[in-house]
Amino acid sequence: MRILGVHNRKEEKAFLDFPRKLYRNDTNYVVQFDSEIKKAFDPKINPYFKHGEAVRWIALNNRGETVGRIAAFYNTHTDEADYVRNGGCGFFESIDDQQVAYLLFDTAKAWLQAKGYESMTGPINFGENDTNWGCLVQGFVPQALGMTYNLPYYKELFESYGFQLYYRQLGFHLDLQKPFPERFWKIAEWINKRQGFTYKHFDLKKTAQFVDDTVTIYNQAWSKLRKDFTPLDPASLYDELRKIKMIIDQEMIWYAYHDNEPIAFFMFLPDANQIFRHLNGKLHLINKIRFLNYKRKKTITRARGTAAGIIPKFQNSGVESGIFYQLRQVMDLKPHYTEFELSWVGDFNTKMISLYQATGAVHVKTHHTYRYLFDRERPFQRFMEDAVDERKLPLNILKL
Repeated sequence: MRILGVHNRKEEKAFLDFPRKLYRNDTNYVVQFDSEIKKAFDPKINPYFKHGEAVRWIALNNRGETVGRIAAFYNTHTDEADYVRNGGCGFFESIDDQQVAYLLFDTAKAWLQAKGYESMTGPINFGENDTNWGCLVQGFVPQALGMTYNLPYYKELFESYGFQLYYRQLGFHLDLQKPFPERFWKIAEWINKRQGFTYKHFDLKKTAQFVDDTVTIYNQAWSKLRKDFTPLDPASLYDELRKIKMIIDQEMIWYAYHDNEPIAFFMFLPDANQIFRHLNGKLHLINKIRFLNYKRKKTITRARGTAAGIIPKFQNSGVESGIFYQLRQVMDLKPHYTEFELSWVGDFNTKMISLYQATGAVHVKTHHTYRYLFDRERPFQRFMEDAVDERKLPLNILKL
């Protein structure tokens, strides 16, 4: 068995095609678009290359067949925000073989060590954390757009190598065919009548304004919560909007304002994976036509909440209920949608967990973000461990 760096089209094709082979009999898996993975590793397109670097490898068996893949990367913007210099690994796939997985992990580790890094977190994305983030450990069902799906044995591959739980990512499902709990709805109606509060949904014609509002809200909301916070780069947000342009529904992205100042937002996207599962990761002309045909047939019945933020001053004001009130009015006019997926929320974000539970949403799946310290004698620190209140977590995740 040997490791081969991805440097040419043949090697890149092997990197892209391996999951098709690995998951060929798993109906839960949706092949990511080749074009999007290529863009993630293109310095001309991915803004993370402005302050980072990424490399890819494939593992080959003695017959020259691909049996695994991995990428490693770093982001210098986060170097000073952590207690160790931390790099990342992701896009990991492997057959159920510790030797293969360990060789891939060793390769990523060695590359990061050579760059001066002291740990690696994975599996994560070389980009924003709304996609390609975390190892699925519970809830092996079809995943919503952007959420990672992997085979059940991946948990053992990571943990037996020495990766430790850094934080949990919880996913909730909200049945839109049921009414919101009465208490939640009363708060929502009350907040919508309060003077000074207004709500707007996203408008592509005013993208620059809404990007500015998103950055303003996000940076205020998350700077107080996350110890490893780095300000949201507008370029990254424009890149995300580019990726979702063909599926975005402007009426599913809502902003709240107080005295015309942005204070909160929630972004939901149609779960296009319900269509993409038929396209095998290819976005050529015929598949674009097929996509539009499926879309007209209202194949998409679920939307995923991908991002949210509320500035600290208004985090206990009920404004999030006001946004859900607006969303409910919209979804009542789109009866083919039957479910919201609210994912993901970290185990350290108890306020958002409580909000999702207050809507009547049910916890259905869990991902783990792991970290591996290169110095095995160094004390391990969970992410924001002091903020994790396990009494408020769903009981079924604590034994994982």
